[in-house]
Amino acid sequence: MLTIGEFSRLTHLSVRTLRRYHEAALLEPAVVDETTGYRYYGVDQIPTAQVIHRLRELDVPLSDVQQILRTPDPGVRAALVADHLQRLEDALDRTRAAVVSLRRLLRPDPAPIDVELRAEPARTVAAVEAVVGHRDIETWYAGAMAELEAAVGAAVTGPPGGCYDNALFEQERGHALVYLPSAAPPRTGRVHPVSLPTAELAVTTHVGEHDGIEVTYGELGTWVVENAMSVAGPVREVYVVGPRDTSDPAAWRTEIGWPVFRVT
Repeated sequence: MLTIGEFSRLTHLSVRTLRRYHEAALLEPAVVDETTGYRYYGVDQIPTAQVIHRLRELDVPLSDVQQILRTPDPGVRAALVADHLQRLEDALDRTRAAVVSLRRLLRPDPAPIDVELRAEPARTVAAVEAVVGHRDIETWYAGAMAELEAAVGAAVTGPPGGCYDNALFEQERGHALVYLPSAAPPRTGRVHPVSLPTAELAVTTHVGEHDGIEVTYGELGTWVVENAMSVAGPVREVYVVGPRDTSDPAAWRTEIGWPVFRVT
């Protein structure tokens, strides 16, 4: 079983949102402790939570979300989703990315992901860091990365990356750090050297645009729950191939590293 905080990190739904969905009988915990009132979720609830997340991103009303989730016929459920997506397609710039992510979530038998257990050594990088709201992360990232690239220039020695605290997912506001590897990290403006500590990570690769990356987070989180023990610490991302390398989103590759203890 997962605590509400762990479930929040795996689904990118804040603790507050999960409580609201519980109260609305939209996504009820698998277990509620009668003494403490603590909510616990099962890993089998992750796909449902992510479907809800994507439907709400598309402004589907809660009543319609309930109808979609409670319809036992996959054909009817798919038709309900398709009807709403069609109405939004001309009005929302984000619709196409959301459709791709939603279709991936609704696949009955998703392919298993490849996960590597990796020991990351300590290293010093050029970084920009701040406490950021979840809704502002994309704008902040773009500005921080532009500043990093200007400061480091040709001295970069590897792909960019980031570290994101649990609070950013659980409370929708938390510490974020983006970096560029460099043999001699500069100190200018917001850019400064940061030592990344050693970490043992469960690593998988998200393919394509960053929209929909929460699906890969959920798959990786499920693997961690079933094969390892998650530990406290920021999630790490490495942008192996991204917009700075190619304009084709299908070619983008993002490594996600989840801090773990090995169980076996």
